[in-house]
Amino acid sequence: MSNQEILDQEQQHYAKAARIKYFDIVIKSGKGAILTDKDDHQYIDLLSSASATNTGHCHPHVVEAIKQQAEQLIQYTPAYFANEPEAKLTPRLAKLAPINGPVKVAYGNSGSDANDAIIKFARAYTGRQYIVSFTGAYHGSTYGSISTSGVSLNMTRKIGPLLPGVVKVPFPSPWYRLPNESDDDFSDRMFDAFKLPFETYLPADETALIEIEAIQGDGAFIKAPERYLNKVYQFAKEHGILFAVDEVNQGLGRSGKMWSIQHFPDVHPDLIAVGKSIASGLLLSAVLRRAEVMDALSAPRNLYTTAGNPVTTASANATLDVIENEHLVERSAKLGKQAKAFFDKMKDRFDFIGDVRIYGLNGGIDIVDPATGKADDDAATQLITQIFELGALMITVRGNILRFQPPLVIKETDLNKAFSIIEQAMQELNDGKLPPAKPMGW
Repeated sequence: MSNQEILDQEQQHYAKAARIKYFDIVIKSGKGAILTDKDDHQYIDLLSSASATNTGHCHPHVVEAIKQQAEQLIQYTPAYFANEPEAKLTPRLAKLAPINGPVKVAYGNSGSDANDAIIKFARAYTGRQYIVSFTGAYHGSTYGSISTSGVSLNMTRKIGPLLPGVVKVPFPSPWYRLPNESDDDFSDRMFDAFKLPFETYLPADETALIEIEAIQGDGAFIKAPERYLNKVYQFAKEHGILFAVDEVNQGLGRSGKMWSIQHFPDVHPDLIAVGKSIASGLLLSAVLRRAEVMDALSAPRNLYTTAGNPVTTASANATLDVIENEHLVERSAKLGKQAKAFFDKMKDRFDFIGDVRIYGLNGGIDIVDPATGKADDDAATQLITQIFELGALMITVRGNILRFQPPLVIKETDLNKAFSIIEQAMQELNDGKLPPAKPMGW
């Protein structure tokens, strides 16, 4: 069956709420950074399954670990009994955690439930109710994580009321910067906006948690200013508020460091959420916490039948092997510099490129109307459509921002070919050669 035949059959029964509309393809197979659809068209993957396949598609070491474990034991719930791959993975993750002091681990099935678990443990440990998160955040789509998210109105339409006790403050996104405002003045002004709820209606001594993406993913790939994040962290410490970092999108080498919070050497979180690439895309997440915070809850208040099962944890152990043995963190940093140089060069050539934000093999490129400097969703959609037609898979976030997240194992020849495709599409947009955009995306 062709792409379209499969899609026609599927769409009779597939829920509209479960897929964001982009391109009409059915992924058949993948190897490294190359995807093949059911019509046997190949694409350079610049999305990594939403940053869930940092080790690339079907890495031989990961595949072999999954196969060997599946022949021994696929599932027995860790809610009752340990299994060997999980018991091996747990201390490895605890050792890797960017957290001071003893660390404990709790497993889930997705980044969403990892972020839900953070809320549970924070409330239990502090005895406080309020949770603070940021505009532009994407923490997931379970009721807790969707309540702390703030990236799209379409995430929350028709499903309220959401989790009570959640307060959102503005993330220091670059479009909030005033003309000619210095970095320090911008950070200080945004920190004043962060404090405003605490000075008017939100008691700090009743606040359990502040959770942030140190580098926002779906919110536009924005790294918080270091001065700002240090101030928020110190505020949390001064008021006995737990500080959590969502590493689901940006962790495991994506940003050129093992964890995105390592770009901020003075910040030491109490909890972090991990998911997506932890098991090369299999259904596994984890929350890493200071041991005393983890011990605030006992079973069965955060357990799941399939979380930490033998196959997913075997995949996670193999994934960590690949990240370590193939030096993917260092590779992300190195190739990220090449990516930044390329997109900066495109910015110098094309006036429809606004800001370029690249951190490792990871980032966002703003597409704007040259006349106004404002977001141009149509032009961004024209670009990703032509990039797709030329043989690379890229999507947008927030309508006008190109999402750049290739697998960390991508061959340099494929990366350079992707750059050539993007450059050609941008030149054709500049020359007015691209057809009108069809609506798609968030």
